[in-house]
This record gives sequence, structure tokens and C-alpha cells, in this order.
Amino acid sequence: MALTVVLSNYLVQFPVHYMGFQDLLTYGAFSYPIAFLITDLSNRRYGKNTAKNIVYLGFILGVILTFYFSTNYSDLISIRIAIGSGTAFLVAQLIDINIFDKLRKKIWFAAPLVSSLIGSSIDTFLFFSISFYGTEVNWVTLSFGDLFVKIFVALMMLIPFRLLLSYVQEISTIEKKISV
Repeated sequence: MALTVVLSNYLVQFPVHYMGFQDLLTYGAFSYPIAFLITDLSNRRYGKNTAKNIVYLGFILGVILTFYFSTNYSDLISIRIAIGSGTAFLVAQLIDINIFDKLRKKIWFAAPLVSSLIGSSIDTFLFFSISFYGTEVNWVTLSFGDLFVKIFVALMMLIPFRLLLSYVQEISTIEKKISV
């Protein structure tokens, strides 16, 4: 979790200079949705409280590592990225956990899809507004491009979620048999 956060915080500083996407997209949009996959699988396997503990640990390690490795202290935007990232991560992941928990009994894809879409939307708005509001960075446009990619990646993350879900359920079944 912490590695995903640090990597995303670093990559968000670099616009995608391909086919004119530099005003719409940063590389961080591609790695960050993995955090939602980790949270959702943890929530499914271990439950809401353990998923929250993973988020808290990811938050603490992610912020510490971001401030250590990715923050240029002479650049206010770099500091704001670290603060915005931590705030957005914590709020969005905790909301994701609660939504996932409420939808976990529905069809297998409802919980990860809905919770990730809502969590990604909240995360994107909080991150970009805290990090770039009042700067020369075209953060509104970047946030929409970022959110579009996060939604696309969230849809793609349903594939590994479904594949790993079988493994997670298999472990749960084995543990229940052992404890009986």
C-alpha cells in the first residue's frame, strides 16, 4: 500500500507527453487505483477493521516516505502534493471501505466497482484541489483526465480482483475448515 502511494505521489508530478495529454493526465493516474484493489481485497478477506488498519499503516508509511523521497522542500507545490496526497488517500480509502462493506453481499463486482468509483472521485477532487488550487497548474483539467484514467483502471482492476477473489475465498474456506 505504501509503495503504491509513494509511487503515485512521485508519478503525479509528470504529465503524460503523448498525443497532447500533458494538460489532461499525469502518470500517477495509472498506479494509484492499485491502492483501491489492495483495500478492497483486504476488506473482502479480513473485514472492514483490518482494511482500515491497512489504510492507516499505508497512510503513515506513504506520507513519511513521500516526504522523504518525493518532496522537494524548496518547492511549495511538492509539499502541497504530499499533504494533498495524504489527505485524499485517507479520506477516500476510508469511504471506499465503508461503501465496500455495505455492498459486499451483492453481486461480486458491485462492491469493488462502486466503492472504487466513488473513492477515486473523492480522492481526485481532494488531491488536485489541495495540491494545485491557486497555482498556475491547470488542475481542473488534469483532475478530469486523471479521474477518467482512474475509472478506466478501476474497471480493469475488476479482472485481477475477480481472479484474486477466488484465491481469497479459498483461503477463507480452508481456515473455516481448520478452525472447525
